[in-house]
Amino acid sequence: MDWKPSEKEEEYFKQRELELKKKFEEEREAYRATEEKEGFNKLHYMKCPKCYGDLREENFKEKVNIDRCQKCNGVWLDAGELEMLAEHEHGFISSFFKHLLD
Repeated sequence: MDWKPSEKEEEYFKQRELELKKKFEEEREAYRATEEKEGFNKLHYMKCPKCYGDLREENFKEKVNIDRCQKCNGVWLDAGELEMLAEHEHGFISSFFKHLLD
């Protein structure tokens, strides 16, 4: 006697297969997104957003590390660094720009 699955069994396995395929696709997409983000970060880490020259970290007034572009001489601050400068120095803007011109 040949065994034949019932319609409910076939439907269950079809549904299960669809769920597994969907889960696999979601995991693959998440992995691809992670890989893409890491690749993007490797390409742009310590690069000037303006001209893509190399950024070099410099210490400003022994309080904050600024990133200065070696190509266009632009200065970039990380999140919170401007606030740190403002807290510690009354005339921080004038001294900051004076430091940049040195």
